[in-house]
Amino acid sequence: MQTRGTTSRHRSVRPVQTLSALLLAAALALAGCSGVSGGASDSSAGDGGKAAPQSDEKGAAAVGDAAGKDRSEQATAPPKLSATHIIRTASLTVQVKDVPKALAEARTAVETAGGIVGNETTDRDSKGRERSRVVLRVPTDRYEEVLKDLEGSGKLIDRTAKAQDVTDQVVDVESRIKTQRASVIRIRELMDQATKLSDVVTLEGELSTRQADLESLLAQQASLKDRTSLATITLSLSETPVKAAEDEDPGLADALAGGWNAFVETFRWIAMALAALLPFLVGAALLLLLWTRVLRPRLPRRPATAGAGAGTATAGMSLPVARPAPGADDKDD
Repeated sequence: MQTRGTTSRHRSVRPVQTLSALLLAAALALAGCSGVSGGASDSSAGDGGKAAPQSDEKGAAAVGDAAGKDRSEQATAPPKLSATHIIRTASLTVQVKDVPKALAEARTAVETAGGIVGNETTDRDSKGRERSRVVLRVPTDRYEEVLKDLEGSGKLIDRTAKAQDVTDQVVDVESRIKTQRASVIRIRELMDQATKLSDVVTLEGELSTRQADLESLLAQQASLKDRTSLATITLSLSETPVKAAEDEDPGLADALAGGWNAFVETFRWIAMALAALLPFLVGAALLLLLWTRVLRPRLPRRPATAGAGAGTATAGMSLPVARPAPGADDKDD
């Protein structure tokens, strides 16, 4: 009885186990298929997801490389500076032994540097020593070199150098020239399109005004270009020695010498004044002598005065005799 029960129990258990095993196998098969397909899709999606970031990273890297390259180029490339326009002027006073020789050397140095020689003035002092003053124009890139050469031609007495930045003025004039040219072109186009005589006359007046303004601006531009491209050096050459400054106070001898010099100078000026007046004094003396010796004796004499005539008439007349009053003799008797 026990054996049959056990056998029947085993028989009933095996189909259940077999069914569960089959179900489990089917479930595993389905799970495997779905896993394979899901893995494939996940792998493809993962590949796509990885590819997208990689492409983004590549693009970002390319952009970063380009930016880095631009930055490196900007760092290595020299900065672009706006051109500066400076007017340079200098004034030199140099003492030399031979003025003509030093002047010739200065001309040669300036012409060698590509410059020009401007105004020149030469004279002599009271002692016959020569002095010269000349204006030199040299290119700005050779300005310092020429200046040193001129300073070394003798003993430097005085030096003055100036630099004026006119970059803003140059830029402003160039901008105004561009605007004025465009304005002139616009007026000419309007003249071509004008049909009325009054419009043509008005436009011609406006065109002449704007052309005059344009020419003025062009003249300013040329002047600025000339002064900024060529530096101006005023050179004064002299043979006059420079006196050293005296530190000691003047003494009695110096005072006497100064007084004597002042007296001599005063007497010299008085003598010069008398010498200047001498021709007039001689002329006045001659005129006075001519009057007293020649002209005056020849003049007719004047008639007798009225007082003298009256006295003579009175002397020629008889005076009346005084008579006694009537009855005076009777009283005496």
